[in-house]
Amino acid sequence: MSEKVIVAPSILSADFARLADEVARVKEAEWLHIDVMDGAFVPNITLGPPVVKALRAHTQQFFDVHLMIEHPDRFISAFADAGADQLTVHAEACPHLHRTVHLIKEHGIRAGVALNPHTPVSLVEWLLPDIDLVLIMTVNPGFGGQAFIARTMEKVEAVARRVADLGLPVDVQVDGGIDVTTAPLARKAGANILVAGSAIFGQPDPATAWRELQEAVRNATPGAR
Repeated sequence: MSEKVIVAPSILSADFARLADEVARVKEAEWLHIDVMDGAFVPNITLGPPVVKALRAHTQQFFDVHLMIEHPDRFISAFADAGADQLTVHAEACPHLHRTVHLIKEHGIRAGVALNPHTPVSLVEWLLPDIDLVLIMTVNPGFGGQAFIARTMEKVEAVARRVADLGLPVDVQVDGGIDVTTAPLARKAGANILVAGSAIFGQPDPATAWRELQEAVRNATPGAR
């Protein structure tokens, strides 16, 4: 796992009417998390490749695109061409997960696999050598601003431990309910990429909120829970 610790602002909580301006407010962030929802795998509908392409013209930030959609294989090419640097698909949405991961890799970008809170870690363990990131959802996906599910930290610990045991360069990401209180818990459990939405874009000054979160996780030590 990478030693780098990153707080990735999630544009799900940004003002969609001023999206380019909102992204500019967090220009210090290395990663930008982009949630794609289809109204089927999760209840809401958000955005598609044209929005990713439009945003790409405004920033060189790393585009971490999270596909909360059914049959993601159909859209991998479109999102890769739009400027995604990484595509994360849900294990629950992919009957042929290995094939989907390698389809992403064929486009020359990073591949991640997400697990919902109820999904066992064993579903992704065998695939760790083939992927770049495991995303542990710390809320049930589909809505921003939900309460953090503390028990998911057991899954974060399990994935981080397995990645370390195998000596793999796989990032461990968390998404959902991340704020200055929960971010250190996730970092201590072993996460090194933390997605935050309302804790950043829901604040009067998103740039300051991002810096405070980044500082909070930098001061947390993995394994200190």
